[in-house]
Amino acid sequence: MTQTTVAIIGAGPIGLELAISLGRQNIPYILFEANQLGHEFSKWPPQTRFFSTPEHVALAGVPIHTPDQIALTGEQYEAYLRMLCEMFAVNLRNYERITAVHKQPDGQFILHSRTRTAAHQTRAQYVVFATGGLTRPRPLHIPGEELPHVTHYFPGPHKYFRTRLLVVGGKNSAMEAALRSWRAGVQVSLSYRRSALNFERIKPHLAMDIGDRLEKGEITFYPSTVPIEITPSHVVLASTQEDGSPNGRVTRLPADFVVLATGFEADMSLLAEAGVELVGEEQAPQHNPDTMETNIPGLFVAGTAAGGTQIHKFKLFISTTHHHVVNIVRTITGVEPTQVGTTTSRNTAATYEEVKAN
Repeated sequence: MTQTTVAIIGAGPIGLELAISLGRQNIPYILFEANQLGHEFSKWPPQTRFFSTPEHVALAGVPIHTPDQIALTGEQYEAYLRMLCEMFAVNLRNYERITAVHKQPDGQFILHSRTRTAAHQTRAQYVVFATGGLTRPRPLHIPGEELPHVTHYFPGPHKYFRTRLLVVGGKNSAMEAALRSWRAGVQVSLSYRRSALNFERIKPHLAMDIGDRLEKGEITFYPSTVPIEITPSHVVLASTQEDGSPNGRVTRLPADFVVLATGFEADMSLLAEAGVELVGEEQAPQHNPDTMETNIPGLFVAGTAAGGTQIHKFKLFISTTHHHVVNIVRTITGVEPTQVGTTTSRNTAATYEEVKAN
């Protein structure tokens, strides 16, 4: 059985930043990842850019430099994560899924894990869940949702060239899928359960763009509708009332492909099985925001995992959760890390000696 001080579950940005911070203080840790480092970014469509600028997604005080100084693509960020992993010799065990976390009478934890070939056990004094909040698509539970021409992940527009595509949703992901597909020569329709798009909740450049497309009729809009059945040849859209519930009227819309941009949800099952109390509709883990420790002593949450499934409004992002790393490291070690997030010398005339001191 492997022994470590801290077991981190989830090698997304905040899990990686926590691993680097612990390593800088010579605290033994293992960073477990069920898939690959930064796995969520591999689900993004090709060449999709962050909404945040580079300094907001930088980690561990290491700046991100790009030739054009604009928001990174998912592929560029994956390369940045790989660089950090090698630069700091991160103790990453990828493709090793944690299947259970059990607290022992002596206060330590036993983590059960599985690779492609074997089962393993690890003993740790502390456990941190940095498993994210977008584990799986939020299903609609309608007939035809599992058909091969239906997806919750937009694969990029080329697949849909010269076809009829229905995009379902009214937020940023739906807007990007609709706009990129339309520009790639796709006949795009957009279904949204409300009577109008909420442009205040759509990123400004997307809001302006989709507004122009809808006004000119270049993308066909079906407001106040929800899909209730998907077939190989068409989608049945039910008209909705203002509260989003069906009112009995239906439209049969021909469609070759369907993108369900209906959001994602967190998987809190491991936390629940470990005894962590989950609170409210979003099933957010109960924790002390000053330490990020849950109701189970020694078990912490970090990053977007701390918010569960953020249903109504996203508040936890990479850029707003760097302090989780600070709080956890300070609680475990008594020392507050200074090199988190973007570099402290950004936009200053800091000397080499000042940067080195930080």
